[in-house]
Parts: sequence; structure tokens; C-alpha cells
Amino acid sequence: MTYYKGTVKWFNNPKGIGFIEPLPESEYQDILIHYSTIVMDGFKTLKAGEIVKFKFSKGEKGYHTTEVIPEERRKIKETHVHVDSHTSSPQPIAEEDS
Repeated sequence: MTYYKGTVKWFNNPKGIGFIEPLPESEYQDILIHYSTIVMDGFKTLKAGEIVKFKFSKGEKGYHTTEVIPEERRKIKETHVHVDSHTSSPQPIAEEDS
């Protein structure tokens, strides 16, 4: 399934819903976001104007997301450095995802 890009029009935290406007202008109308489709750790929220990539499908009441990934908050593994007391040179033990 293809990822699309869009801008968050609005997102209501208490209700856990909002809408994405697909980019660039396309034949698709605004797409409903439910918080359960947001891919992130912790509290799942989005901000108006935020760029996201997403997958969607058509339901009985229109289009809705099946997966939403905020572009600015891509999941990055931390790079940890271990200093060996024998060599005193840093040794990477994890790398960032690209």
C-alpha cells in the first residue's frame, strides 16, 4: 500500500480525531484521522499544519487513515556510545535509522 503526504488541518485531543488535507492537491477530500492510527510512542497527538505521511482507505462514511506517521517526529534510535576503559575510545553500539 502506498504512503501519501498531507497536512494536518486540525486535531482534537479530547476526542482523538482530526483531518488531513492530502498534498499536493488531489482528487481525495479531507481524510479523517483517529488517534489509534498515529504511529508514535506515548500520547498520540498531531498539530495543525504538521506534515504527515499516511495510508488510508474508504469506509461507509468516507476516507479514513489506517496509518499516520508525523514527518518531523520520525522514530530515530538513539546512538549510544560506550567508552571502554581499556582503550578510552568511544564505540558506537546503535545507529540511527535512515
